[in-house]
Amino acid sequence: MGRHDGLVDRATGICYATAGRYEAPRPLAPSTAEIDATHPSPACPQPPMPFLDDIVGSTLGDLPQDEDCLRVSVTVPAGTPPNAELPVMVWIHGGSYASGGGDAPFYDPAALVAEQRVVVVSVTYRLGLLGFLGDGVTIPANLGLLDMIAALRWVRENIAALGGDPGNVTAFGQSAGGDAVAHLMIADGACGLFSRAIIQSAPFGLLPGRARMNSVMSATARSLSRDATLSEVGAVQERVARAAVRFGLKGQMPFGLQYGHAPLPPEAELDARWRETAQDVEVLVGNTAREAALFTARIPTLLRWMQRRRSAHWIERALIRPFTRRIYGAGAVRFAHRHAAAGGAGARYEFSWGVGRSPAAAAHISELPLLFPGDGVWQRTPLVDGHSWSQVLDDGARLRRAWAGFARGEGIGDDPQAGLRVFALGEARPVR
Repeated sequence: MGRHDGLVDRATGICYATAGRYEAPRPLAPSTAEIDATHPSPACPQPPMPFLDDIVGSTLGDLPQDEDCLRVSVTVPAGTPPNAELPVMVWIHGGSYASGGGDAPFYDPAALVAEQRVVVVSVTYRLGLLGFLGDGVTIPANLGLLDMIAALRWVRENIAALGGDPGNVTAFGQSAGGDAVAHLMIADGACGLFSRAIIQSAPFGLLPGRARMNSVMSATARSLSRDATLSEVGAVQERVARAAVRFGLKGQMPFGLQYGHAPLPPEAELDARWRETAQDVEVLVGNTAREAALFTARIPTLLRWMQRRRSAHWIERALIRPFTRRIYGAGAVRFAHRHAAAGGAGARYEFSWGVGRSPAAAAHISELPLLFPGDGVWQRTPLVDGHSWSQVLDDGARLRRAWAGFARGEGIGDDPQAGLRVFALGEARPVR
């Protein structure tokens, strides 16, 4: 039992698997009982994220938090019959593997679903200490990634009843969500669960060589008992994050995937595994033109300089361009070139909407207001400064059409009005 909501129908908070603390997800037993799918999926318990709250207003809004968070929410065009066989897009949210939730208000897929007649499945998974710091011995590593695989299996088995086509599934995600989508391509147990992948702003530059940092983080958390209260978990998670700071840029995203632990191969085998799966998954991979502007703009002194023409040019050349290239852009290009060389199909993109209109234009997460405009939740963010809300909606419709077109198998092309530049996967182009 779901609910009608204007131009869409929603079935929310559906349990896709079950798991105790630090346990791998287990599928639910088949049942014919009616499900109450009218409440949002609770987010995994998480510490506050003041930085993101400042940018978007509130990362979670009124969304509840609960360890029982292995839930999906399905949004379909209003009146969709079970046999509609619409393309399915499975959303994996970002948040540095430590924050966010599939039903957070700024990920509302209603506009994408209603305009493009696709089905969107929003996945909520375990985060932080509860999902991404197992040592692989006493506690499994990569539990949150295992949750995502369980959710994709649920989609394959159940989405036809909600009007989706289980044979046409696109996994898409941004930031940590984009990183997760890239790794789901090579994760054991995920083969065949999706045929297309949209990888948005994955922090490829922060991924290699994290084993030593993970070991220090695990040692810091070792005193935490398995039955600790959530407040104790939160306190230890903060200590663990502080312990990672000395590892430089990698420590800015301390939680993440661990190689050599199920379901991922050892780090030395990653390149070969992505080559092996290249022909199985069509990819759209890319980044925003000024990813690092989100982080420089949070520093008051740098923000003031970014607002002045002379110093803004210096900030762009000395900080924004090199860090965008190092953390996001160069990795996206390498991913695209390897995929093409291995016979894979798809495209690479760069998102530059709004450049020149505000200091935060084309920054990290800046495509999200266009993809998921929601009910005005993005209207007061600096990411849309310099644009009227009607411009956001109009240009966003073009971006949503591009993403859904890729999911339908129609390909994708340049759209300057939506700030979208598209390159062939193997095309040699400079990265900003």
